[in-house]
Amino acid sequence: MEKHFVSPVEKADILLEVLPYIRRFYGKIVVIKYGGHAMVDEDLKNKFAMDVLMLKYIGVNPVVVHGGGPQIGAYLKKMGKDSKFVRGMRVTDEATMDIVEMVLAGKVNKEIVGLINHHGGKAVGLSGKDGNLIRAEKYYLSEEKAKDSPPEIIDIGLVGKVKELNSDLIFSLATSGFIPVIAPTGVGDKGETYNINADIVAGEVAAALKAEKLVLLTDVPGVLDSEGALIPSIEDAAAEKLIEEGTIGGGMYPKVKCCLKALRGGVGKAHIVDGRLSHAILLEIFTDKGIGTEVVKGLQDRRWEYDNG
Repeated sequence: MEKHFVSPVEKADILLEVLPYIRRFYGKIVVIKYGGHAMVDEDLKNKFAMDVLMLKYIGVNPVVVHGGGPQIGAYLKKMGKDSKFVRGMRVTDEATMDIVEMVLAGKVNKEIVGLINHHGGKAVGLSGKDGNLIRAEKYYLSEEKAKDSPPEIIDIGLVGKVKELNSDLIFSLATSGFIPVIAPTGVGDKGETYNINADIVAGEVAAALKAEKLVLLTDVPGVLDSEGALIPSIEDAAAEKLIEEGTIGGGMYPKVKCCLKALRGGVGKAHIVDGRLSHAILLEIFTDKGIGTEVVKGLQDRRWEYDNG
């Protein structure tokens, strides 16, 4: 395929398209949930690190919350253990929790930190135990079995939900030149470790920091309707309805739920984008059309109107 030549004038036009977005987000916090294929492909990993670094250099304060599902699954397979999920949540017994903590807080977290720092950043790795960053409690799933009967309570093991966040620690790092990289594990009242869904942690962090944006990287184009078509923008009430109808389910369920909670907590907008695309973060934040699904609260336009004068 012949490479398209971009003239200097076209390059200048691209930069000018970005300018109002830089002005809008300068000094603001953007929380990014890093997961899926973008964490596995070597080229995408490097581009992710450079995208995060570019945000920092132009005055945005990125905070990264990462997953590690494929890496955890690979280690569990080596140990002869199967991975089991319920509504997108990993069932976690004590043996699985040991592997989850080792992989997330150890191998994966430090690899991300090292990659960002290799490209010139100042990333700092954190788990839920560091500075009591994430205080957690046990999480139970509930499932409706019949219209007039109580829901079934499902115990999925050492899976937690965020009880309290040390948001001051994250804010202090993010606004003083550092890039916090957070592993989604939490600590209980008795010192026990909980595995927390990374999407949920990202939403809680975004809400606690009153972030301008929450961006979730995934392995699909975004939220899909019942026909499998991408929904470019969806209001919170409409998203709730799609959850009730079952159109939004599986791994997308916790992603959309965390977006809704973040919006209720004061986050400006939430985005679910395809992390398999190069520079997905920059394309969603700094272009007029975006590439994924934007989840908004109430009546908001797809993109801001700017005064460029």
